[in-house]
Amino acid sequence: MNDFTLTPPRAATVLRTAWRKHSVWLVTALILALLTVFDRTQAGASIAFTAEALAGTAPFLVLSIAVAAWATATGADNLIARAFTGAPAVMILLAALAGGLSPFCSCGVIPLIAALLAMGVPLSAVMAFWLASPVMDPSMFVLTTGVLGLEFAIAKTLAAIGLGLMGGWVVHFLGRAGGLADPLREGIGNGGCGGSKLRDPKPVVWRFWIDPERRAKFGREAASVTLFLLKWLTLAFVLESLMLAFIPAETITGVLGGTGLAPIALGTLVGVPAYLNGYAALPLVGGLVGQGMAPGAGLAFLVAGGVTSLPAAIAVWALVKPRVFALYLALSLTGAFAAGLLFQMWNLT
Repeated sequence: MNDFTLTPPRAATVLRTAWRKHSVWLVTALILALLTVFDRTQAGASIAFTAEALAGTAPFLVLSIAVAAWATATGADNLIARAFTGAPAVMILLAALAGGLSPFCSCGVIPLIAALLAMGVPLSAVMAFWLASPVMDPSMFVLTTGVLGLEFAIAKTLAAIGLGLMGGWVVHFLGRAGGLADPLREGIGNGGCGGSKLRDPKPVVWRFWIDPERRAKFGREAASVTLFLLKWLTLAFVLESLMLAFIPAETITGVLGGTGLAPIALGTLVGVPAYLNGYAALPLVGGLVGQGMAPGAGLAFLVAGGVTSLPAAIAVWALVKPRVFALYLALSLTGAFAAGLLFQMWNLT
């Protein structure tokens, strides 16, 4: 007699398992497959764009992966995590200043943020750095000065630091009130073993390579971090290539003309899904400002677009739980609008 059960077919089980483990890679492959069928030229362009973007991010990836793996293998992540404990005011201030002045773009900061979270660094300091870093860096300051003027460059730098401070303190107070309990996804930072590094610190073994177990730990951590970052960045860059191809830049920036509060609010909202990197956006915003667009709207667009660019937003989604992702977007919107409004008021005085 045949044994009929309610167990699903083996193929369905395999597919569910594959989806659960490799959903990000499968989505990326599906997008490229559809492009190949319907627009082979764009498929090639998207692959080339993604490869070039990954190559540009590679130095940050390699350095951050090596640091994360080294810290785990030696136990130095205990010291790094503990260095971010203590007085919240100092911790958040230093994180915001480091973010606003560091040479990291929204893509380059992703592996560093992942490493900090994996080490158990408090979310308030991470958020301060996270929000400030993509908005301004030394080379961006020089280019902004050349395109939009020194006053605009200084305003953008202050907006970056202010956004980091605001975000860090909001996260800190929400955390104290219990509103951000276990904010990170399972297996990342406080969501997994990271919190134990603060509660039960272990001795540091700097010469980890002499211990076979620690060498193996270094390899496992490096492979794990590499795969995690690579799958999310690949998807982000593929999607960004499609936005660049099918949404003309002039369509996004052309609606930001005019004066008053409305352009600032509109610049903030349009900046959220902005696909332009900071360098490409500057001349477009500069042209619109020259044609009479409110400077505050231009600053709001650049700040919101820098913080919530596609790679950065996808990375946030991958690392934190949905409620923290929503908070990240809310802080970005609020901070960008406030920065634009204050800059506009400054220009009117």
